[in-house]
Amino acid sequence: MSGARRLVVVGGGPAGLAAARAYRDAGGDGDVTLLTPEPHAPYERPPLSKEFLRAEAEAGELALEDAAWYAEHDVVVRLATPAERLDPERRTVAPRGGQPLDYDACVLATGSTPLPLPVPGGDHPDVLLLRSLESALGLRRRAEAAERAVVIGAGFIGCEVAASLAMRGARVTLVAREALPQGPRLGEDAGRRIAGWLRAMGVELVLEAEVEAIAEDGRAVRVDGRLLRGDLVLVGGGVKPNAQLAAEAGLTVREGRVATDAGMRASAPGVLAAGDVAFAENASAGRALAVEHWGEALNMGEVAGRVAAGVQDARWEVAPGFWSTIGAHTMKYVAWGDGFDTARLEAHDDGAFTVWYARDGILVGALCHERDADYERARELIEAKAPVP
Repeated sequence: MSGARRLVVVGGGPAGLAAARAYRDAGGDGDVTLLTPEPHAPYERPPLSKEFLRAEAEAGELALEDAAWYAEHDVVVRLATPAERLDPERRTVAPRGGQPLDYDACVLATGSTPLPLPVPGGDHPDVLLLRSLESALGLRRRAEAAERAVVIGAGFIGCEVAASLAMRGARVTLVAREALPQGPRLGEDAGRRIAGWLRAMGVELVLEAEVEAIAEDGRAVRVDGRLLRGDLVLVGGGVKPNAQLAAEAGLTVREGRVATDAGMRASAPGVLAAGDVAFAENASAGRALAVEHWGEALNMGEVAGRVAAGVQDARWEVAPGFWSTIGAHTMKYVAWGDGFDTARLEAHDDGAFTVWYARDGILVGALCHERDADYERARELIEAKAPVP
């Protein structure tokens, strides 16, 4: 792809902004338009379940760039403007209620949408989901008056929200199907430690439990015949990639995501995809990966923006990594993320630890708590397909 004269970015999350930024940084000097369905310019999402929920940060502090940056770099941001149609043949994107925009390169950074719980009452309007600043504002308002809270799901969002609500003084019950928080993803040793952190904060864990229904008022959860009531109920039950625009345009979609090469190029000329919506080849892994990490959305968006600017050899090749903070405990995780067959815990002083994950004897991931040196070392070893240290 030669340098695009007209770049349209669909999506206002980290991947979308990273694509626009990288396009300019790589010398792209064409028109840039960023379409976002949200009423806010791109902002940081990780604090939504932590500092923002705890009222330690305000909405105005979350912006990834200020208004001056967009003006200085000639990036037009169209707020509250979702894209309705992509036409790869005509190379146009049609925003809702507007005229189609011509493009030479289009970056699909449409992200994903949180899934409601598939049980009776799961779609009640008072049942909270967390993905956007608007949803976080609603959660924070409810949290201000909540004495009790029920959080469903022990993924990273569920654990972070449960910890933050407990830090606000609420009595929190965390409900999950798993025997341990994050057990299927991170293994039993890590799961036991996360469970210990949450319990130490006063979070009640209801594990290996099946949610049967949510009450008509959206304030109670029936779990294995037991009724758990809260002033708020939040579901952290996974997400669905927003790949409908791409699918309707005839792009190749795999596992519900837009298939791309390591340069983020989709199946139609001039179209790229990055972030949660992409099922992208990773040059170091040698296979396609589905990644939902904030940092990887930035990395993938940067590659897409550089390719749009004409940098032909730009490619996604780093091992994906992210941080999660549960109360006072920060974990750093780097991994291909598509499975392991062994997990070995290496305990250190003062509660620090590293879990090394392997498949067929080759290192495929590491989880580090208070061991930054292991985290940096692990990334190099994973990308080199080295044995477990």
